[in-house]
Formats: sequence, structure tokens, C-alpha cells
Amino acid sequence: MTSSKSRCDGLLEWSVVGSFTSIGHKVRSRHWDPIPDGALDDQVVIITGATSGIGKKLATEAARLGARIRFIARNPEKSEDLRNKLIDLSPHGDIGYYIADLSIMSDVAKVSDQILDNEPRIDVLINNVVVLPQERTETSEGLELAYATDLVGPFLLTNRLKDRMIDSAPARIISMISGGMYTQSLELDDPNYENGEYRGSVAYARAKRGLMVLTKMWSDQLAATGVTANATHPGWVDTAGVRDSLPGFYRISRPLLRTAEQGADTVLWLATSSEGGMRSGKLWHDRATRTEYRFKKTIETSAERNQLWAQLSATVEQLVG
Repeated sequence: MTSSKSRCDGLLEWSVVGSFTSIGHKVRSRHWDPIPDGALDDQVVIITGATSGIGKKLATEAARLGARIRFIARNPEKSEDLRNKLIDLSPHGDIGYYIADLSIMSDVAKVSDQILDNEPRIDVLINNVVVLPQERTETSEGLELAYATDLVGPFLLTNRLKDRMIDSAPARIISMISGGMYTQSLELDDPNYENGEYRGSVAYARAKRGLMVLTKMWSDQLAATGVTANATHPGWVDTAGVRDSLPGFYRISRPLLRTAEQGADTVLWLATSSEGGMRSGKLWHDRATRTEYRFKKTIETSAERNQLWAQLSATVEQLVG
């Protein structure tokens, strides 16, 4: 990137609104090369949360690029409908899905076993599923919904599949986080949000902060294995989740929101580019690495990272053994 391009990119990033909205994508994408056809030929790509929003666009584009898509979703009818659409786009028609509720750890454990039984290799795992509750809701296993879906579920799924990915190396783990993470630090004292006033946007952002920390830990653990672990945030995207969960924000920002295609771009680029295969433990936005922190108060210590891992491990052990 030339110095003028770098200055422009830096100004956009500093402004936040310019970076996260469609403005940033429009300006930055002028300098990008298109992802080549066949970039995912014959690669097994697992995507969570693929039946709507950014996840659906990810599945659609990955199928067009030649991937052998395996997506995980809750709704059998939506899943079958999506599978049929992806088959029409795919050069080989090898598209499959697994049914699971990724907020339920027994379901995550079960679907992980099914994937390991059926898929001899995994080239790319995309942790995309997300919820942003408007009020505190517990799953049938007693976990707060955002904590379960946005953090505990990806922790369990990735840890169960990562050995298969090592065997399949080179392979890539890509986790979708949120710019809301910048406002939050780890929640270690009350991770299940049982005390005080509940705000769904805060629970969601804290879960995404946790997923960023896990990304760095997976990167360290997988060093020299040929498996990279990266995170990306898509900016502010016009999805049903944003419309339903953040109606006030949606009304104000709607003219500047990104499309699902724009939100999906960096994930697909990380799945196909040389950078995504060589660099690990990074946060990416619009095909470039970004700072993980905007406020000092959100920076976690090494001890806090280890405490997060221990808490999640204990929760998983209690629920699924």
C-alpha cells in the first residue's frame, strides 16, 4: 500500500464511522484484487450460522469458489433450501449440512462428533454464528444465550475440530467478531450475567472480546502446525439481526450500512489469500490487520486470558464431560 493509500486507510480507521460503514469498503476496495475463481476448489469449508445474513453470503460465495461446503444450522427446512441453492452454484455439487443448536453444548459436542465421523479433512472453519439478545435469556443448560452462542459454543466446536485441521494442514480457523468488542474487556467475575442490569449489546460485545482472546490463544497453540487462527470484524452490516436487535442504531445508520456481501469479503479473502495462510493471531478488517484495542481499560493480562480458558473449559466439562 502506498503512503497516500496508507494515510487514507489510517484516517478511515481513526474515524470509526468511515471505517465501519460502506464508505470504508467503497474506498478501500478500489485497490483490491478480486478473489480468483476456483480459489477454494475441493476445500472442505465448515460454516456456522449460514442460513441468513453474512453467513449465507459466505456460503454462497464459497460454493461458487469451489468449496465443499458443510454448514451447521438449526432449521432443517432452511438448511435444505440453502443446500439446494448452493448445489446450483457449485461446480461439483458436494454440499452438505449438519443440524445443531450451537447455543446448546450437548448439541455442539454431538455435531462435532458427526463431523469427525464424516469429514476426513477440514480445510477452513468459519465461526460465524451469532446472537444479540434484547433481554437476558438462558438456554436449557443454564447459560446466558449470548455467552453460550457467541463464546462457549465456538470454544467447544473449534477445540473439538482442531486436531482434524492439524491433520489436514494447511488449514485456517476464521472467527467473526464485532467492532463492539472495542468497548469491552473480558467478563470474568460474572460471565453468565446473573447479577446487575442486563444489556444484550454488552453481553454480545464481551463475548466477542473473549472470542478475540481465544483466537490469539489458538494461534499460539497451533504455531508450526500449519493451521492459522484469525479473527475479522465485518463493519456495520445491514442484517436482520441488526434490524431486530438494534432498531435505534439501524434507523440512524441504515443509509451507511454495508451489504452482507461487503461484510463477508474479508472472511473469504482470509480463507483464500496467502496472507490468511501465513499470518495468525490477528484481527482483520477490510483485508488489513487492525488494532485489537482502542482503550487501555480493555487490554487483558496473560493471567486473565488463562482464567478465561479455564472458565470455559470448566463450563464445557460440566455440561458435556
